[in-house]
Amino acid sequence: MLARPGLPSFDYVRASDPDEVVRLLNKHGEAAQLVMGGTDLFVRMRDGFIRPQVVVDVKHVPGLRDIVYDPQAGLTVGAAVTMNEIARHPDVKAHYPLLAEAANSVASYQLRNRATIGGNLCNSSPAADTAPAALVLEGHIVLYGPGGEREVEADAFFLGPGETAMQAGELMTAIRFPILPAGSVGKYLKLGRSKAGDLAIAGVAVLGFSDETTPSGYRFRIGLASVAPVPLRAVGAEEVLAKNPPGEATFILAAERVMEATTPIDDVRASGAYRKAMVRNLTLRGLQDVARRLH
Repeated sequence: MLARPGLPSFDYVRASDPDEVVRLLNKHGEAAQLVMGGTDLFVRMRDGFIRPQVVVDVKHVPGLRDIVYDPQAGLTVGAAVTMNEIARHPDVKAHYPLLAEAANSVASYQLRNRATIGGNLCNSSPAADTAPAALVLEGHIVLYGPGGEREVEADAFFLGPGETAMQAGELMTAIRFPILPAGSVGKYLKLGRSKAGDLAIAGVAVLGFSDETTPSGYRFRIGLASVAPVPLRAVGAEEVLAKNPPGEATFILAAERVMEATTPIDDVRASGAYRKAMVRNLTLRGLQDVARRLH
């Protein structure tokens, strides 16, 4: 076996507050990288894709490891909260079980002890498991930079593979989720090459709830992973579901709309054609499951 290259040398800085992080980013520019869990960063460094001169550890910045639920304001999850912490937190499980389900689907148990929601979202991988949940839960990404704090809606955050709406000198501090409509039901379905520990070949998050303002009496939100350059909402399918009576025929039509909205690639894990077929099937299964539990 060929030995893997080791990590390149770098300076390590443990940041104590967000302003220190901003100063370091402004000082070092592209030579600085932020680390929360490091499950992606250190692999890329080991394999020679990036060689930062300074690695800034932000997980000890106050608030970045906190999960706070307020019955009026909703849920705030610090960017450095790990996937396992999200998956087992009582407030997340009680009020945002879709988020807990998505977090629990990331990689393996061991990696979930290190991997953070901030890293999963800021990497802007099309296959990020928490991204579809963030989309359908209509989360707001909280960023802090030279101009202070600002929020970006999740559906405006992902701009391309590895590209986000974050500006130079900014870090993600949290993601905020509003209170969900009463009676909401969610489901995250993921297809990988194995049952655990693999990237998504396709991922689908479905959220459904009653809405008397729609012709169908319901509203569904659908978020997709690994079937386009960015995680995305299937808006066309959501409109079909809002306009037509809930049932198998409507769900099949919506699943077809989802498939038509995707532009997956061929890679070592699956062909684009297979991904299209599977995202249709996952969407149909998700809609069936959510609708059954809504009644």
